[in-house]
Amino acid sequence: MSTSLFQLSFLFICLAIHAFGQAPKKRFEYKLSFKGPHLVQRDNTVPFWEYFGDALAGDEGIRITPSLRSKKGSVWSKNKLEGSGWMIEAGLRITGRGRIGADGMAIWFTENRASQSDDPNTNVVFGAADKWNGLGIFLDSFDNDGKHNNPYIMGVVNNGQVTYDHQSMEKAMSDGSNQHIGGCLRDFRNKPFPVRVMIEYYNNMLTVRVNNGLTNNANEYEICFSASNVILPTSGYIGISAATGGLADDHDALYLLTHSLHDPTAQTAQISDAEREKFEQEFKQYQEELDRAKQQYQQDHPNEKMDQYDEDDSEWFQGQNEKELRQIFDGQNVIHQVLRDMGRKVDELMGRQEMVISRLNAMPVGQQAGGQQPQVGSQAGGQINLQGTIQRHEVDRVISNQNSLLQQLGDLKFTISDIQQKAMAIQNQGAQKAGGGGGFQDPMAIHEVKDKVSNLANDVKALLSRPQPQLQCPSSGGCLSTSFFLVALVAQFVLTIGYMVYRSNRDAQAKKFY
Repeated sequence: MSTSLFQLSFLFICLAIHAFGQAPKKRFEYKLSFKGPHLVQRDNTVPFWEYFGDALAGDEGIRITPSLRSKKGSVWSKNKLEGSGWMIEAGLRITGRGRIGADGMAIWFTENRASQSDDPNTNVVFGAADKWNGLGIFLDSFDNDGKHNNPYIMGVVNNGQVTYDHQSMEKAMSDGSNQHIGGCLRDFRNKPFPVRVMIEYYNNMLTVRVNNGLTNNANEYEICFSASNVILPTSGYIGISAATGGLADDHDALYLLTHSLHDPTAQTAQISDAEREKFEQEFKQYQEELDRAKQQYQQDHPNEKMDQYDEDDSEWFQGQNEKELRQIFDGQNVIHQVLRDMGRKVDELMGRQEMVISRLNAMPVGQQAGGQQPQVGSQAGGQINLQGTIQRHEVDRVISNQNSLLQQLGDLKFTISDIQQKAMAIQNQGAQKAGGGGGFQDPMAIHEVKDKVSNLANDVKALLSRPQPQLQCPSSGGCLSTSFFLVALVAQFVLTIGYMVYRSNRDAQAKKFY
């Protein structure tokens, strides 16, 4: 008997732990939320919300109060939040030039809300009315009691009978100190990112979490305070208010998101067929009225341009066939580009091939054979018929030596021109100093000229001491002799030097003329 009773108790405890361990179901309440961008409509209203006092709505959020003295403002939901469990997440930004700000902001869940006809002088609690029935989460910026315990975030519950006193939260019942259920010391002014406040109320348990605004991570919260046995109204309005005093801050509400919390074990209510038909009929009726209003507006204003968003959806959205055609077109463009690149490379190869063929055609017949031994044919008309000359690798060696020689000649030309410029600069400087009565003294320039001359001498010695390739011609008397080849090479060198001198003189005369 005792064993069975123990098993039943253990099973009951497990079921209770499982039931309490499950997170509540969340449902987003869009009529109790706002968030930018495009927050304000054309008539300067925020859907499902109203703002009063000095509040000003923009595309990215609502500025509850500007940074001016003695300003009050608030924004309230038009609809009530029904249910015993809910979660509110607010993104706030409080900025000011001074080291100390005032007065602060408040997030409300109350049975009643403010209206446009209220007297602004009665809004004494952070821009809202006193003696509220519900919950207020205060972000107090100013140190009223002089105890250096601000900025401070606290929760205050009121039953509609207690007066709130800013100056003395440590007094007796008249200032509402017994309604102070918790709080934390947090600096929420002048943060690089919005300060996020999450308020969760479920099973009479109130938990407030805060993101200090030092990071942009939306899920990084720390618990500010938690209180149990908190009794709040089952339905209420949601609002945000702010106020400034002798000191002033900008109080901005960037967004407010509301979720209703439900028991995870409860069955979700299903909508009936009659209600579904009712909603469909209302939607159809609203759509027809909207179309008639558009037509009537176009008839009354024929000259005005039609709203671009009222055009056919095909102008803004791409169909499946158009998407496939676009993909095919893009693929063909890629193929076309690749073919163009291939054609360009083929043209380059053909040009190189034609250049090689032209060089081969310019070579003698025996040299094209590449490796055949020279053969002496029979004499006809007193001339010797040569079947071959020097081989291909020997020609390549001669060409490479000639290219190296031309490169060294270019280096020599550059060195000579550099020396000439240095000498002209030294000469001009010496002439100027001589004209001024001073002597010619520029040791740095003289050393540079000496270095250039020594380098030139070393290059000439290296060029003269370079060994010439030993080429063996065929034994035939008609082969090109070594002396003839050297004579041609020297003649080419002389012509190159002469052309360089002629060109430099012509450039100097052209510069002198201009």
